[in-house]
Amino acid sequence: MIIAVASGKGGTGKTLVTTALALSAGECTYIDLDVEEPNGAIFLKPDIREEIAYTVPVPVIDKDKCTFCGACARACVYHALVVIPISRSTVVFPELCHSCGVCGFVCPVEGAVRETHREIGKIRKGNRGSIQFIEGRLNIGQPSAVPLISGITSNYITGENGRLYLLDSSPGTACPVVETLKNSDYVLLVTEPTPFGLNDLELAVELVRDMGKKAGIIINKDDERQTLIDDFCRRVQLPILLRIPYSLEIQEAYSRGIPLTEVRPVMKTQLKDLMGRITDGRW
Repeated sequence: MIIAVASGKGGTGKTLVTTALALSAGECTYIDLDVEEPNGAIFLKPDIREEIAYTVPVPVIDKDKCTFCGACARACVYHALVVIPISRSTVVFPELCHSCGVCGFVCPVEGAVRETHREIGKIRKGNRGSIQFIEGRLNIGQPSAVPLISGITSNYITGENGRLYLLDSSPGTACPVVETLKNSDYVLLVTEPTPFGLNDLELAVELVRDMGKKAGIIINKDDERQTLIDDFCRRVQLPILLRIPYSLEIQEAYSRGIPLTEVRPVMKTQLKDLMGRITDGRW
């Protein structure tokens, strides 16, 4: 079972919820896919045992073999190559390359285009008790998080029977979120009862429905006087699965890296019940 935790905006408590779910589940795999600023380790405090450099293939042009015909540049829809015949040079822009390999495929000269590997980030692996911890960290300056997220999900989500995977997504509704959610069985959308929270929740709900995903809502910083999210959920027929109360105690603990389940132990039972209902198909 793959449960992704997402939010339309940052700061709603997505990592607070995902780490609490992992600690409540006990035996599971927690994957931090907010690779531009991962912080799940602050709460889970895993024993990191392995760090792997993640690389992607990019083209290298052999100037002695290249005829500067321009076939590679014309085929590249991402404009990652520019051929300048007058100066007999082919320029590669690695940051624009999507590692599709089409430049080498269309090149009429054997060996003129070869591949090298460029590091774009790191994958850290470890454990906290029975929780397997995996985290992606994108190198500073990289333009896209998608290749790293794709590499992690394709290599470390094995589809093992009965295994629970908890994916901590990046905020928003852009490509990194789509890449995270596409293989999930269920999406938990974390929101807050404010006009900003509602606006971004509407965008997130539109995304998951366009992707054909089942979803439920968790309201963080819940205030019974605010009914914005309740009204919206009734209108779009989405269940509110959990309410985390607005609490200065929770906020202070969060700022010190203390998990929700340690501040409010009673929520551990609620979170286990929530996951049980999802895995049993009752939501």
